[in-house]
Amino acid sequence: MLIRKIGVIGRTYRQIERYAEILGVLFKFGFGDLVTSLKVERYLDIGRQMFLRQKKERIEGLSRAQRARGVVEELGPTFIKLGQMLSTRPDLMPQEFITEFARLQDAVPSFPSDQAKTIVETELGRPIADFFDHLEEQPLAAASIGQVHRGRLKEGDDVVVKVQRPGIRDVIDVDLEILLHLATLLERHVAGWDIHRPTEVVAEFSRSLERELDYGVEASNMERFGVLYQFDDQVLIPKVYRSLTTPRILTMEYVDGIPAGDVDQLKARGYDLVQLADLGARVVLEQTLVHGFFHADPHPGNLMILPGHRVCLLDLGMTGRLDRGTRERIVDLVMTVVRWDGPGLVKALLQLTEWDEEPERRVLEREAYAFMDLYLNRPLKEIELGRFLQKLFDVAFRHRLRVPADLLLLIKALTCIEGLGRRFDPDFDIVSKA
Repeated sequence: MLIRKIGVIGRTYRQIERYAEILGVLFKFGFGDLVTSLKVERYLDIGRQMFLRQKKERIEGLSRAQRARGVVEELGPTFIKLGQMLSTRPDLMPQEFITEFARLQDAVPSFPSDQAKTIVETELGRPIADFFDHLEEQPLAAASIGQVHRGRLKEGDDVVVKVQRPGIRDVIDVDLEILLHLATLLERHVAGWDIHRPTEVVAEFSRSLERELDYGVEASNMERFGVLYQFDDQVLIPKVYRSLTTPRILTMEYVDGIPAGDVDQLKARGYDLVQLADLGARVVLEQTLVHGFFHADPHPGNLMILPGHRVCLLDLGMTGRLDRGTRERIVDLVMTVVRWDGPGLVKALLQLTEWDEEPERRVLEREAYAFMDLYLNRPLKEIELGRFLQKLFDVAFRHRLRVPADLLLLIKALTCIEGLGRRFDPDFDIVSKA
C-alpha cells in the first residue's frame, strides 16, 4: 500500500507544508466549518490564522458542491482522482456532489518532453534510439498520472508510449497520508461519519491508485481482454509490447480511429449509430455478466470507433471483477422486480451487500415494494440499468448496507455505456439485451 502510517501524520517539512496548503484551500472555498470541526490544530503546529490569511476565492453564488469541486481541482492529481472515485459513491456523497465530481476532467498540462525521454531511457536501461526510430516530443494527451507520446519502433510498428509523470508517486504518497489522517479525524469528530468508515474509503482509494501507478497492471488487463476478444472481429484491444513496458512506461499499438463521443464525425463518415449502440451494449454486458471482468470506465474518450463498425477499448487501467455468484444475483435482482417479488428482492440485495447489523426485513421489504412500484408496467426501453441499480442501492444505503466497490464500478460502466447509447439511439434499451 502507498499509505505507511495509519491515522498518524508525519512531521517532515514537506508533509506539514502540504497539510497547510490543503487546509488553506478548504478555507479559501468556504469550508472553514469543516476544518474547525476536525480539531486539526491538536495534530499540527500550524496556527489557524495562517489559513485565514489565505485569499478567499470568489465563491459567491456557488453551491457547496461546486465549491467542493473547486477544492479538488485546485489541490491536483490525487484529489481529482479522489473526486472521480467519490462520484461513484452515492452512499457517501449527496447527489449534487456526485453530479459536480462527475464533471472533473483528468487533463492537466503536459510535462517537458526531455523529462519524458529521460524516464523512458531510465526504465529501459538504454538510449531511446536503440528501440525507437522516433518518439514524438509533443504528447498526444496528458493526464494527472502520465502522458502519451506517439512513436515508431525500429521494426516499423507504430506505437504510443504512456509515460508516468515524474515525481507523481511521491506527491500521491504525501497526499494519501494526509487524507488518511483527515479521514481518521472525520470518524472521530464529525457526527454520523463513523458509519461511512472514511478511513476504509481512503484505504480502498489507495489500493486503486497503487494499481493505476503500476503500468504493468494495465498491461496485464489489456492482455487479458486481448484473450477474451481474440476471436471477435468487432472488438480490438491494442497490442502490448511487454519488452518495452515497465511500471512507469507502457508501450502499446497505435490505433487510429474516431472517438466515440464525436457523434458528428461518425455521422459524416456514414456510421450506423444504432449498430454502434448495440455493439457497445453487447461488449459491456458480455464483460459484466459473462466474463465477470469489465472495463470500469468506458466513457466516450476511452472508446475508439474503427472502420467496419469496430470498437477499440482504451485506457484499461481501471477494471472491475464480478464472480459467478454475484453475476447471478444481479440477474436475480432484475427478475424479482419483473415478478414483483419483494421478499426475493430483499434476499438478493442482502446477498450482494455487507452489514454490521442485519436490517429489519419487514421495513426493508416495504421499501422494496415501493421501489418496484417505480417500474411497474414500464416498457423495458424506459429502464436504464445503471440508474436502476443505483436507485436500488440507495435503498440499501439507507439501511446501512455496504455495497462492494466492484458493484459501484459496475454502475459506472453501465451508466457510461447507456449515456453513450442514448446519444446514438433514442430507443436504446440495454435491459432487454441483458
